[in-house]
Amino acid sequence: MPVFALVDCNNFYASCEKLFDPTLTHTPLVVLSNNDGCVVARSAEAKALGIAMGAPWHTLRAQAEARGVVAFSSNYTLYADMSNRVVEVLSQFTPHLEVYSIDESFLDLSGFGSLHPEGLTGLGGRIRARVADWLGLGVCVGIGPSKTLAKLANHCAKKGLAGEAGVCDLTALAPAQLDVLLAAIPVGEVWGVGGRISERLRAQGVNTVRDLRDADPGSVRARFSVVLERTVRELRGLSCLDLEEVVAQKQQIMSSRSFGHSVYQLSELQEAVGSYMAKAAEKLRAQQSVAGAVQVMIRTNPFKPDQAQYQRTVTVPLPVPSADTRVLTGWALALLRDIYRPGFEYHKAGVLLAELQQAGVQQAGLFDAGGDTVRSVVLMQTLDAINNRWGRSTLGSALTTGAPQGWRMRRAHLSPAYTTDWTALPLVRAG
Repeated sequence: MPVFALVDCNNFYASCEKLFDPTLTHTPLVVLSNNDGCVVARSAEAKALGIAMGAPWHTLRAQAEARGVVAFSSNYTLYADMSNRVVEVLSQFTPHLEVYSIDESFLDLSGFGSLHPEGLTGLGGRIRARVADWLGLGVCVGIGPSKTLAKLANHCAKKGLAGEAGVCDLTALAPAQLDVLLAAIPVGEVWGVGGRISERLRAQGVNTVRDLRDADPGSVRARFSVVLERTVRELRGLSCLDLEEVVAQKQQIMSSRSFGHSVYQLSELQEAVGSYMAKAAEKLRAQQSVAGAVQVMIRTNPFKPDQAQYQRTVTVPLPVPSADTRVLTGWALALLRDIYRPGFEYHKAGVLLAELQQAGVQQAGLFDAGGDTVRSVVLMQTLDAINNRWGRSTLGSALTTGAPQGWRMRRAHLSPAYTTDWTALPLVRAG
């Protein structure tokens, strides 16, 4: 019988921020979205104070700081590196693993329970202990015969509804115990059941997870979708979702941000678009693809209706698909010059790479060399190697290197990149 585990890091962003500063261990802490706008993560202490997810920071800042809440800007570099380290630890427990999100991973534990004296519950405890000992992060482990039940078990582990010490193993429960547990959980907690579907289910008398599990699959398919029918079967312990161990290549790559302050000049927009394209092209090469089309978008702030509004998005197919930052940036800047209009207060810009193809197999044009040349490919490999070693934007175009640009998003509360920058290594002072 298949057995899956979902390992989820507790309050991941907030936990990463606390990890390198022991003085914050018991401090209520929040992490803010781009431009320090809204609360996107909360520590357990901040949750206890009633701080809501998504709350605008400027509306609660004074009251929150008066109550001892500390705010941090989103440190994506730190979070991504810690996420990779968690995955490295989890991969020691099984060769089959799916990275579901930055703080969640599914593990295939089929056949591993017999190898541990305390069964799958004990194995879940070992996973929690290993991550805590090696990385200093807390995780919860949910175990079940399907991915949907493993996800539900993780919810139970977080809420303390079943099991102990952050581990919930639904395979260890007797049928009667499982019935009682599922009857106590609202149907909206099921993976993939959103608010609208929950309302429609409740209108038909399906209020709990047990109600959905016991619903007729054919009727569910007729009234809702084949996806929800599959969820019903997963809740019955029939595994319908396999692990996705190989990450699918992206069909489009977008890079966009709201500006840290309003932008009026074409030169600043060019810096922003050039920077965004450098990031998008790096991701493009990382999955060994080339782009067949480039899109550029600029817009004013729609939340300021009293100001003149302007928005344009334009896409152009490339004569030859490319992954060369210089080529892609050249096309993006040409599009930007075409759509830019003076006299507006620009709030956001972005680029999109579309019509992605595998590098080296694209159709050549009649009068070209068949795409990026060998010199181009080697140059981009060298660019990526230097930036990977010494930090992003160490080497790039004149638009993306040099003095800090004022249009960059506000990150007034940014913590150091403790794990990826030698100059930001945490220091321990004796005495």
